[in-house]
Amino acid sequence: MSIHPTAVIAPTAELAEDVTVGPFAIVEEDVVIGTGTVIESHAVIHSGTRLGAQCRVYHGASVGGRPQDLKYAEEQTYLEVGDRTQIREFATLHRGTTDAVTTRIGSDCLLMAYVHVAHDCQIGDHVILSNAVNLAGHCRIEDWVIIGGMVPVHQFVHIGQHAFIGGGVRVTRDVPPFILAAGEPLKYTGLNRVGLERRGFSTERREVIKNCYRKIYSASLNVSQAVQAVQDQFGGDEDARLILDFIQHAERGIIP
Repeated sequence: MSIHPTAVIAPTAELAEDVTVGPFAIVEEDVVIGTGTVIESHAVIHSGTRLGAQCRVYHGASVGGRPQDLKYAEEQTYLEVGDRTQIREFATLHRGTTDAVTTRIGSDCLLMAYVHVAHDCQIGDHVILSNAVNLAGHCRIEDWVIIGGMVPVHQFVHIGQHAFIGGGVRVTRDVPPFILAAGEPLKYTGLNRVGLERRGFSTERREVIKNCYRKIYSASLNVSQAVQAVQDQFGGDEDARLILDFIQHAERGIIP
């Protein structure tokens, strides 16, 4: 273990033997930090935080802070971060409220500088949040999502797996899986072809997904009719079923 003499570590914090803590960092009580994780200078790891193995928290980040929710009354809640996730400079991540109890961030994620993750958010694995992405409370971000810089995401928004959202836009509705979304107001602009190719989606698999969205975003069909058309033609396909399930449970409605 390498702890700088100016760091402040609470006696009840649990740090693996090979954790590194830099100058003027603070680790509060009721914190668990996994093997190989590095906490850089001036970072604060707040009470209730659980950091996985081989994570890196960069200069000035605030991890597991008190929720910005007026209903929060100092209940015991948590922030859980998986393995190998990077939390860059001055990011702010808040623990949960009694609604979900735990804010979760998966493994192999990259949260760039000035990212904010509010209370009760649920973030999957391999997610990239670019500089100054701001997630309001209760957002759900599935695996392999990438969000461009300077993007605010409305509370309770759900973003499906493998979606890519361009920078500098507002996200106020749910974003279905596998797609590219851009523009102001945010809208469907096609398949996330490059991302799907990089992750090994075959041409045939991408073509089925593309045809599903041709029906969903057809000018001649409303959403209910499009869902039925996809069900009739591709109902046996796993990706199609995932898309249909997402749309049918989209509480905020999908982007146009």
